[in-house]
Amino acid sequence: MIYFIKFLYSFILPPGLFVLLLAAAAAWMWRRYRRPPVLVLIITVLLYLSMIPLTAELLMGGLERKYAQPSRIDGDVIVVLGGGATSGTPDMDGEGNLSGAAANRLLTAARLYRETGLPLLFTGGQVYTDSGNEADIARRQLLGLGIPAEDILTENQSLNTEQNAEFTAALMKERGLSRPVLVTSGFHIARGMEEFRKAGFSPQAYPSDYTVSRGGSFYLSKLFPSPGAMQSTGVAFKEYLGLLAARL
Repeated sequence: MIYFIKFLYSFILPPGLFVLLLAAAAAWMWRRYRRPPVLVLIITVLLYLSMIPLTAELLMGGLERKYAQPSRIDGDVIVVLGGGATSGTPDMDGEGNLSGAAANRLLTAARLYRETGLPLLFTGGQVYTDSGNEADIARRQLLGLGIPAEDILTENQSLNTEQNAEFTAALMKERGLSRPVLVTSGFHIARGMEEFRKAGFSPQAYPSDYTVSRGGSFYLSKLFPSPGAMQSTGVAFKEYLGLLAARL
């Protein structure tokens, strides 16, 4: 019964509702005009595919498997890429919070610091007027986790991955650092590695913040429309296009 309820919800709430409406429009056009509404059917199918977990997992999983976590750290600084933040939101020791992906990256970096003692460099600025400054928030939270101020470096001006690499490269050269251990989400690591190579480094990849389980199995719910799946599909397409642009 619980899976039937999930199925029902997935088609009476957005985004599945829009698939039903488009399918109904296609059926109405077929009956009224007696010819196949091919364009509407194609759009309906593409929209449906973009909003099911099966598609999202295939696309995101392909990105997350490009680099494996290394068994040994080989670098002189842990570089963490930002991934969004809010401003004015309450936190334990101030205001502003990192988004889910950025917070997961920060947690991984903090754990790596505990193991290696390497300095942390968080890169990311204030992307929008109503978002938080990622590096500044990360510094406050790292201090709250007990990491000494002298081991925290921040680059708080960059607005995208290309600038993350460019501005971080300048800061690293000032500090005499040359071997970054790059921490970012698994879906983002390939593009991050490409941008840092363009900036003149040979970083060690340390992906984190995975979204797709390894060794997963198929079940019917993966064919149910989901807002989260649609978002993941959009993120994956953005990464693939961004990776292509970086390589070109």
